[in-house]
Amino acid sequence: MKLTSIEVLKLLEDVRGSVSNDHFIEHSICVGNAAGVIAKALNLDEDYAKILGYIHDIGKKFNYEKDEVFAHEVYGYNYIKSLGYDDEYAGICVKHSFLNNDVECTSSDREEIDKNSPNYEFVKNYIKEEYSIYDKIINLCDLMCTDKVLTVDKRMMDLLLRHGVYKKTHYHIEETCKLKKYFDDLLGFNLYDLFPSIKDNL
Repeated sequence: MKLTSIEVLKLLEDVRGSVSNDHFIEHSICVGNAAGVIAKALNLDEDYAKILGYIHDIGKKFNYEKDEVFAHEVYGYNYIKSLGYDDEYAGICVKHSFLNNDVECTSSDREEIDKNSPNYEFVKNYIKEEYSIYDKIINLCDLMCTDKVLTVDKRMMDLLLRHGVYKKTHYHIEETCKLKKYFDDLLGFNLYDLFPSIKDNL
């Protein structure tokens, strides 16, 4: 079953006020809108990019243990599938957190992770397939947005202050910068030029 941007925005709005921290809603809307801008500039499907951005963090609506491995990714995936929507939508709930098809390349890693967890095995196997251009757009927008669009540098600082520094933090930052350059090269100009508001958010 296909998902529309109207439907996914309703899923987000239905959560508002019902969880202890619903900041992810504004973040998700920002990611979706930013993804739409990039997709349009690349002559891709703007609405589809928005849908993936809006839905990527929906797993944060659930209560789970703080140290549960890859919780919001797997909860989000299972939730979207349970509603009958196609895997292409559910999959972004998993893929958005990991660059390079690499389960180790994530911004909020822990020093020691339970690699025997079913969630770990599921995610590791799920992200093996090459990411689509839309998946990569969401990867990047997730690493540019809070509830507003920032430079990658400023967003990285936001993540570092909230999550701390881990063994693979340097690797993740390097790959984030490479991803940004990848889109600069595709566009033929600095991606930040698509977002004039970035200057106001410095």
